[in-house]
Amino acid sequence: MGIRGTGVVERVLLAALVATVLGGCVAEGSSGRVEPDPGVTGSDPSDAMSAAGTSVSPSAIPAPVVAPAGSALAALRRLPVKGRAPRTGYSRSEFGPAWADVDRNGCDTRNDVLRRDLTAVVAKPGTRGCVVLTGVLSDPYTGETVLFVRGVGTSLAVQIDHVVALGDAWQKGAQALTLERRTEMANDPLELLAVKGAVNLQKGDGDAATWLPPRRTYRCAYVARQVAVKSKYRLWVTSAERDAMARVLSTCPRQPLPTR
Repeated sequence: MGIRGTGVVERVLLAALVATVLGGCVAEGSSGRVEPDPGVTGSDPSDAMSAAGTSVSPSAIPAPVVAPAGSALAALRRLPVKGRAPRTGYSRSEFGPAWADVDRNGCDTRNDVLRRDLTAVVAKPGTRGCVVLTGVLSDPYTGETVLFVRGVGTSLAVQIDHVVALGDAWQKGAQALTLERRTEMANDPLELLAVKGAVNLQKGDGDAATWLPPRRTYRCAYVARQVAVKSKYRLWVTSAERDAMARVLSTCPRQPLPTR
């Protein structure tokens, strides 16, 4: 087979692999049909192989990535795909008072998360263990160890990240939720992680298409948590975000969907 025919085969195989990883998810505005490679007759991979002068058995065509029941990848395939809505009307107050005590345990949400995610926690006397004074964070986003010391100029070393950024959530369905439901989301332990402050600032309102944790070994868990939050609160993803999530989760198709 000539060099020209080889190039066609490689392009067709690459197109088939990308399509199968997404497992049948259809991008916004797409008919769901995989268009043939320019200059190749036929829309089926086997047709393209014939045009290239090569016969390929069905077993040579990449199989779809299997998404087990209960996996984040399976849940991702159920999320609606839409365009990003305008940011009009967004403010932090649209998600209720910051760190409201929605579980009514007497402690605000920020301190609840600090107690959950830090080790060697020292609480302020007389606060029923609520107010965290110091602790040690093993940052999930970088793998670094960060010391937390409450105080002006030191507290921000550890911040509480909304895994699905609230600005992103607003543009992907949250503005249609009630204020009560948005407040629940903003204080849901499923949505919150204590992380290194500097990395949280870098993330901003980014979604998976624009920002992923620097620590690659945590990306599967991170994306799975985003999928869980968007599933729980009936938010959608953009096509670029869906594709980025699929690329991560295709490397760990058995990654479970977290529930808390």
